[in-house]
Amino acid sequence: MAMKTVKLSKLIPLIPILTVIALAGCQPKTDPTTQTEKSEKSNIPLIQAQVVAVKLPKQQVCLEDGCTNYDLQTIKTNQQWIDDYFVNRMKKAEPNAFADLSDQPVKVPEGEPSLSESSTYVRFVGQNYNLATFAIHSYAYPAGAAHGMYHQEFVNFDLSTKKHISVSELIKDGVEQNLRDELYAANQNWLDEHNIKKDQLQVSDNYYYGVNGIVFVYPLYELASYAEGMSELTLPYYAAKQFIKAEYLPSLPKEPS
Repeated sequence: MAMKTVKLSKLIPLIPILTVIALAGCQPKTDPTTQTEKSEKSNIPLIQAQVVAVKLPKQQVCLEDGCTNYDLQTIKTNQQWIDDYFVNRMKKAEPNAFADLSDQPVKVPEGEPSLSESSTYVRFVGQNYNLATFAIHSYAYPAGAAHGMYHQEFVNFDLSTKKHISVSELIKDGVEQNLRDELYAANQNWLDEHNIKKDQLQVSDNYYYGVNGIVFVYPLYELASYAEGMSELTLPYYAAKQFIKAEYLPSLPKEPS
């Protein structure tokens, strides 16, 4: 009987260990995709930005039709891919400013050469979790023109995917017509004052996240006179939910039912 008692006492401490092993084997396995998504969300950076001058071969470039003064300023952030995006945009928009033309003889017309101006600068507008907004402000004055022309383009990024969110990416499939109708209804008083009918209105490809809604920005002269500047139409956030993809809506307070 003593031998049996000793054997039983040796078996008793093993019971909790076996129970733990059995329970561990029953735990659901973590989906690696879910882990990756959580990791990406937790790694969304807080944007830090400052405006810096772009280094050019020359500030003034002269070609056969005259000279142009360039003033280009970009953004320096803690995200290299964002910095590269804006520099590449400037190189495409102003190739002459980046070209080294010092070895190329240029015949400037006799008399005082005509002088044009071209300036571009980028600024950081703000961030709402994974959504970051920047603005490109450009101004061009052709020599002899009555006035210069300016434009402001807003650039929105999804920081979780490192992707530029164009309007075609922003809105759900097949809703553009209904989106236009809702945008017209939300801004009808202003549009009526400017004699803009519903069938004349298009959804702009330039937008930013405003306080009360998504703001669509229109170029000079498209909806109003030069003196009135670039026009803005707001799509309220309560209506935007029908048309905008959920991942591109900013975090908003819940409205009472």
